[in-house]
Amino acid sequence: MKALPEAYQSYLAKLSPAEADALRPVFMESAAEGDHGVLVRGAGSQHVQAVVDERVPFGQIHEGYIWD
Repeated sequence: MKALPEAYQSYLAKLSPAEADALRPVFMESAAEGDHGVLVRGAGSQHVQAVVDERVPFGQIHEGYIWD
């Protein structure tokens, strides 16, 4: 298993344990593939979703509902 990039580790560390546990599999998928970063939708709300997104460079995280 590849280590998570520092940006991913820092992002997850700022979340509650439950939120981090819910999103960690997506960050791990991104790290395993090594091709794309993570888009987090709904950040700051009670309905947060993370997906590996080809528009986000690997090792980076973008927060937002709509990509502009």
